[in-house]
Amino acid sequence: MDATVECSSTRRLDALVEAKRERFIDYANQVWEFAETRFVESRSAATLSEALEAEGFRVERGTGGLETAFVASYGNGKPVIALLGEYDALAGLSQRGEASQAEPLIDDGNGHGCGHNLLGVAALAGAVGVRDYMDENALPGTVRFYGCPGEEGGSGKTFMVREGVFDDVDAALTWHPQAFNAIFSTPTLANIQAYFRFKGTSAHAANSPHLGRSALDAVELMNVGANYLREHIVPDARLHYSITRTGGASPNVVQADAEVLYLMRARRMSDAQAIFERIQKIAEGAALMTGTEVEMTFDKACSGYRPNRTLERLMYSQFEAFGPPCHDAEEKTYGERIKATVSDDDLRTTYANIIAAGGEAADAYVAGLADKALTDDLAPYSASEELMYGSTDVGDVSWVVPTAQCYVSCFALGTPLHTWQVVAQGRSSLGHKGMLQAAKVMAGTAVALLENPETVEAAREELNAATSREPYRCPIPDGVTPSPLRA
Repeated sequence: MDATVECSSTRRLDALVEAKRERFIDYANQVWEFAETRFVESRSAATLSEALEAEGFRVERGTGGLETAFVASYGNGKPVIALLGEYDALAGLSQRGEASQAEPLIDDGNGHGCGHNLLGVAALAGAVGVRDYMDENALPGTVRFYGCPGEEGGSGKTFMVREGVFDDVDAALTWHPQAFNAIFSTPTLANIQAYFRFKGTSAHAANSPHLGRSALDAVELMNVGANYLREHIVPDARLHYSITRTGGASPNVVQADAEVLYLMRARRMSDAQAIFERIQKIAEGAALMTGTEVEMTFDKACSGYRPNRTLERLMYSQFEAFGPPCHDAEEKTYGERIKATVSDDDLRTTYANIIAAGGEAADAYVAGLADKALTDDLAPYSASEELMYGSTDVGDVSWVVPTAQCYVSCFALGTPLHTWQVVAQGRSSLGHKGMLQAAKVMAGTAVALLENPETVEAAREELNAATSREPYRCPIPDGVTPSPLRA
């Protein structure tokens, strides 16, 4: 692309997004207030889909059989550029917005502890900016916003991929709120999640314990077995569990019904599957030891993220053109207050994440952050193979569509995800500024792809070369359906 044209499109997209900034901020705050968890985000999905409909997009609701999923399209023909949005919250993270201390609004209430109120609206704002630019420049092609529910523990996009929702998409773009500015260039862990429910026999725990068969004992024995397994799985694997049903609060009753939820992760899906098979054997052994029965319910899975270097380089150039968010004195003061609440370990983890994504050049970059509360520049880019020890259902999209994503600073340095600090900052101007800048970076990348179909083709060739060596297989079996978070 000619540098003069690129500069012109950058200025215009910046102006188009800024012209509607208050509207976009209002949408983000509404979704923040709703704080709906996986697959029940009805008000959040309605807010965003109605906003796009009002902007002239064609909206298809209930996409892929997911009630709170939708696709909003504008334009016609190729290439088809998708911007991916999320809007689900996390349980137990209710928190007052713009605060600098833990202050729940509702005991055990929900909160946007991963910033998805920002994530979804930035993709929406980017799509609207692209739509406006397409109209002004008679630019052919199609821009789509994908409303993707249930990322947190639900793998909504994986279900959507299984149902073919992305089959005609040429490139996908997204982002994630973070404490720094960078390209999300690292692979992630694949995972499998399943419930194990044990059925036993209740009895009086004092008068006739010999008649009881404890389902809770079975859960505890399963967990012991799983913990011994940790030594004998691949080094990059992670194994988590949560007891979701204990069988009741009365200690003088032998618990006849107990359940545990397991999440198994590894870099390769084949390794995650192997761990899953061994966990199932452990569950069967726990049932044998306790005289109970066990039932496994497959909940969800997602593949590891496959970076696309062609799209990453393009997105990085757009990030350089638009620049990171600029913070005023009040925001810097607020950032200092938040940074004071995080630990040294949290800061080291943030720095390690920057280095993982930015390679050797990021070492010197991180050294310059020591006295800062907020990042005001862009970290170096590296086509990194360092593993990010988390999971995202964007991974499954990246196996079938060339995909790129970035991090944009919305939080103080050291802010760990899935915490009250994220919820608080997600309702602040820090979060809003990062959200709008992410919208511009995605919009600029989308316009560059619409104007340069050869880049789209190069990204597809890169993906095809990778998947020819290791073909994609959806990790969620047919017949498994999305389910809301169990209380």
